[in-house]
Amino acid sequence: MNAARLVFALWLTLCCALAQADVVKVRAFDDIIESGVLKVAMYENFPPYSYQHEGEPRGVDVELAHKLAEGLGLTLQVLWVTPDETLDDDLRNFIWKGHYLRPDVLADVMLRVPYDREFAYKRNELGEVINELVVMFGPYQRERWQAAYDERRIDEVPSVAIFQYHPIGVEVDSVPSFYLSSVFEGRLAKNTHHYPSVSQAFAAMQQGEVDATMAMRGEVEWLLHQASDDHLKLAENAYPNMGKQVWDLGMAVHESNRQLAYALEEVLEPLILDGELEKLYTRHGLTYELPGLYQDVESDVAGN
Repeated sequence: MNAARLVFALWLTLCCALAQADVVKVRAFDDIIESGVLKVAMYENFPPYSYQHEGEPRGVDVELAHKLAEGLGLTLQVLWVTPDETLDDDLRNFIWKGHYLRPDVLADVMLRVPYDREFAYKRNELGEVINELVVMFGPYQRERWQAAYDERRIDEVPSVAIFQYHPIGVEVDSVPSFYLSSVFEGRLAKNTHHYPSVSQAFAAMQQGEVDATMAMRGEVEWLLHQASDDHLKLAENAYPNMGKQVWDLGMAVHESNRQLAYALEEVLEPLILDGELEKLYTRHGLTYELPGLYQDVESDVAGN
């Protein structure tokens, strides 16, 4: 074999190896049931939704995942997700392709995925659907942005405009960070203080470094619940020019595993309609808000 043929053979072998490495087997519904285990992807270090306490998974999403697994007669295996640059990347890494550092690790289902038609059918610059290999389903919670403040330093928060005069803490590179730095022609930017995490921004409020903080409602309510300080209050303000202030969260599976999605929906719906999910959130000090799909159901029931 001459040198050119040897190089070509090596190149062909490498391409085949890479192609094989790039194929990750998605478990079929029957295989999942036979295994006795439901693999659920959840974000790590993301209280109150999913986190570890003394090495054990904790949080409302973890408890929901346990209930979903039990409803299918399975035990739960948590696959911790470290956020990539975008949610599209997270779905690729854990639902349909696998991460290059962990190519053999795929979840059966991922929680805390936006239940949003616009996101589900988002297209790239070539007009291709970015998440065509993913099915998003099962909305289970409505989330929104929320501010909290210390009433010893602010009497009330009728509008975010008050943060022209009072410092507020936010997580760096978060939606509240970009919003507060740009709204009202940037007049709040000098009073917007950035911290590595929501919990550190909240701690800064407790220590008097800032007078308020802003994050997702669940995060803020959980921290207020942990603090047990009557002087720390939820703000009752809206957020002008913010864009999407309220959104629904659900689950995602590989598009070939719709049978799993249908089975999970059958377990989820009674948890929502019978109030079990609301009780779960209440135990964590959180407000539970029905996703839009079930608010429509309640409206229809009330109308009849």
